[in-house]
Amino acid sequence: MNSKRKGKRGELELAQLLREYGYDTRRGQQYSGIEGKDVIGLPHIHIECKRVERLNVYEAVRQAVRDAKEGEKPAVFWRRNREDWLVTMRLEDWIELYREWESGMWLKERGEGDDNS
Repeated sequence: MNSKRKGKRGELELAQLLREYGYDTRRGQQYSGIEGKDVIGLPHIHIECKRVERLNVYEAVRQAVRDAKEGEKPAVFWRRNREDWLVTMRLEDWIELYREWESGMWLKERGEGDDNS
């Protein structure tokens, strides 16, 4: 399979998986010819999708950083044949997301933020 077709299949596969998690995602090239967007619909995240056996992860992250718009966190979603999907981000971006998650967990543990409180 040529790399362009493999990339397209990877983007379609990733978009489908993210839809299964409840996000309205689709392949960027599928609609309106959105250049530089492999998969769209994950709010505030710029997705660089790679479906390759050998990935230069630093180059892929540089590409995601370069293509991300203001307010988007660049992330590389990638996998090899017969392997799970992985997500690679810069530590500073991951920490920001983790802190937001941690704050939500803290509120949940205290019983705040519930509609039932």
